[in-house]
Amino acid sequence: MLSIAWSTLRTRSLSFVGTFLALALGAALMAALGQVLASSLSSPDRVPQRYAAAPVVVAPDERLTLSSPYGESSAPLAQPRGLAPELADRLPGAVIDRIFPAQLVEGPSAVGRPWSAARTAPQRLVAGRAPAGEGEIVVTAGARAGQRVRVVTTAGTRTYQVVGLASATSQPTVFFADEHAARLSPRIDALALWRPVAEVRAALGQAAVPRSAQQDTPQVSSRAMVLTGQDRALLDPTREADEQARNNANTIIGIAAGFAGFIAIFVVSSTFAFAVGQRQREFALLRTIGATSGQVRRMVYGEALLIAVAASVLGAVLGPLGAQPILHWLISLGMAPAWLTPSTSPVPSFVAFAVGLLVAVLGVVAAAWRAARVRPAEALRTAAVEPKAMTIGRWVAGGGLLATAVVSMTVNAVSDPDGATNNKTFMPVVMLLIAAVGLLAPVFVRPVTALLAAPLGRFRGAGALVVAAWAGASARRTAAVAAPVMVTVALAATLLGATAMTDATKAAMQTTPVRADYVVVPTGAVGLDRQLLDRLRDVSGADVATVTSTSLYTLEGAGTQLVRRAAEAVNPAALTSTLSVPVTAGSLAKLEDDTIAVSPTWELNLGQRVRMWRADGSQATLTVVALLGAGSPADAYLASAHALSAPPSVAYVKLRPGASATEVRQALQRATDGHNARALTKAAWATATNDRQTSASRLGLLVVLGIMLSYTVIALVNTLLMAAPDRVGEHAALRLLGAGKAQVLRYVMAEALLVVAVGVVLAAVATGLGLLGLYAALAQLSGPVAIDVPWQPVTGLIGLCSVLAVLTAVLPATRTRTVATPRG
Repeated sequence: MLSIAWSTLRTRSLSFVGTFLALALGAALMAALGQVLASSLSSPDRVPQRYAAAPVVVAPDERLTLSSPYGESSAPLAQPRGLAPELADRLPGAVIDRIFPAQLVEGPSAVGRPWSAARTAPQRLVAGRAPAGEGEIVVTAGARAGQRVRVVTTAGTRTYQVVGLASATSQPTVFFADEHAARLSPRIDALALWRPVAEVRAALGQAAVPRSAQQDTPQVSSRAMVLTGQDRALLDPTREADEQARNNANTIIGIAAGFAGFIAIFVVSSTFAFAVGQRQREFALLRTIGATSGQVRRMVYGEALLIAVAASVLGAVLGPLGAQPILHWLISLGMAPAWLTPSTSPVPSFVAFAVGLLVAVLGVVAAAWRAARVRPAEALRTAAVEPKAMTIGRWVAGGGLLATAVVSMTVNAVSDPDGATNNKTFMPVVMLLIAAVGLLAPVFVRPVTALLAAPLGRFRGAGALVVAAWAGASARRTAAVAAPVMVTVALAATLLGATAMTDATKAAMQTTPVRADYVVVPTGAVGLDRQLLDRLRDVSGADVATVTSTSLYTLEGAGTQLVRRAAEAVNPAALTSTLSVPVTAGSLAKLEDDTIAVSPTWELNLGQRVRMWRADGSQATLTVVALLGAGSPADAYLASAHALSAPPSVAYVKLRPGASATEVRQALQRATDGHNARALTKAAWATATNDRQTSASRLGLLVVLGIMLSYTVIALVNTLLMAAPDRVGEHAALRLLGAGKAQVLRYVMAEALLVVAVGVVLAAVATGLGLLGLYAALAQLSGPVAIDVPWQPVTGLIGLCSVLAVLTAVLPATRTRTVATPRG
């Protein structure tokens, strides 16, 4: 049967063009995405930036390392500890570097450093001179030499004279005179040296950290690190951002690859089924001359493998060419580090080839089974009439996928509503729903077509009747052509709508408990400085409560795993007046320096005493005095003493009874002036919070959709081109009956638009089911949430599908000629 399959491919090449292109495009997409992923994983770390010119750097080991009888566990500290001052005494001639928040008012986010540390990058003067007194600074951006500017630090705002400009690096910097920098930030963050590393180690006299004599008491590590070579990049300001960008790129590419595999199977199976459906007469004749069902099935598999090998080879070879444009696109959007180098590994191409073969086999299973079902006695009738649209296998597969999706959404809504906010949980449900609706599509074609075609009955002529009759009579073919439209629109509408709903829920969980009338937030990296806090507390007619984001570390898993947990340090007396925090047990009134309130995720009991480690690694034993309920804006609350040196991240302002809102608002504006902060009403703050979350999450989603929809749109064109030859006879018959060429073209356009409309309706079904299931879960977190579908991009996609469908259908129809009448 393999030779017959090869002969079939040669004589019916047009029927397999769509399948070939779908497989080739799928393999190319997998190879391109794999190459981008390989680039992210194999690219070397960014070369040192901050200490590029210093051969040796001594820095504190900013990790909390705990050793116990069960092993050793560590995690990065949330707040730096700095080096012990005596270490600087052991290394005379070392450049002492201090890094602290410092930003020009209304200027770019920056850090402050002593001028002597400029040589470590190196950063040189490009204008002016070095700072000599405590009122002088050198900047890399945001001001000119000779200008007087205000600089915000954690202590407050002060006016400085810009005496010079320094060359720029990856992070804007404000350089102070060394003595003044030491007063602003006494902590020593690093020592830069131009000495042999052996001398440095000998001077430090580093020794192994002793374990505690009592093995049941964890020991905190506090040793310094001596960094050389590439290890100096561990101290770069962009280190964390670069790693986050690398992780973002890996996540986006991983999600896109998962969707690519799903869409490839969906599209390929659809095109194979469509191609097999076009060849009913051929299979009928084969069965009539004695071919068994197994031989027909093997022939279809042989055709699929021949197509798959050629298409997968083409895609695997051409796919890597698209890796660099995709990588550049991610970099331009800030979703990948700019220093990634394109990979030349052949592994993604081999994987893409194997995936192409697998997709072809999975995609042809249903089509081969269907082709082999034709019985010899029914051959001619089966060839003349379209087979039953819904087979038992299709009912079972479609119903099973739909039931699985519904059960998954129900389980999420009942037992894990928080999990619904995670794309990794929701996206598989989307795939199940789209696949289920695609399999069950023929069931809806006739009623949907009748509904959509009803308005056409008002027009004169038989065109409207013919359009509706064709689509309804060929339910399987209509469903196959509408499937790419359904996938394209459903993916965009469901994922964009789910993102909007999830972001709105997260914002509501953060903003709904706020009782304050105004919220003061920083506009830079400094936070709310001490001078600003004093001015806020002096505002008459208002109570001010500050919140400082911090972290706590706990040993979990039988003391084998160190877990970092987010917490909020607050003033217990002012907390309940500005925030409505749900409590299921205990009381927030008991919140003191040695107590804590936690959410159920901590798995602690009321009254339990727990040993924890604070953001700087210092140990504290706290008693649980309250258990937070669902909807709490924070995972844990503790007294403001545990904020340590971190500045507050937000201040809530509550009007006292009888206070003038106008006067308080004006006082808040005066207080925040010149401190890189702004006072917002609760409504404005809630809107800004929602917009910020929506912008960040939607950007990554748009990247995934942009990659996926380019595939589905091309699949739409392929399917329509495959369907075009089936209509040639019908169009010619219309010309024979007297229809003009313009009438036939209008008829073809109406058919194409009707099929797109059917696909949009099927997409609406899949989208509605997905968003309703998500709504059921999110409503438990923040109450009712609006089902929000961004209509502008979705409408644009529908318009694009309509234009492509019309063009793809009209162009072949323009070549239709009148059928010649036979001579008598």
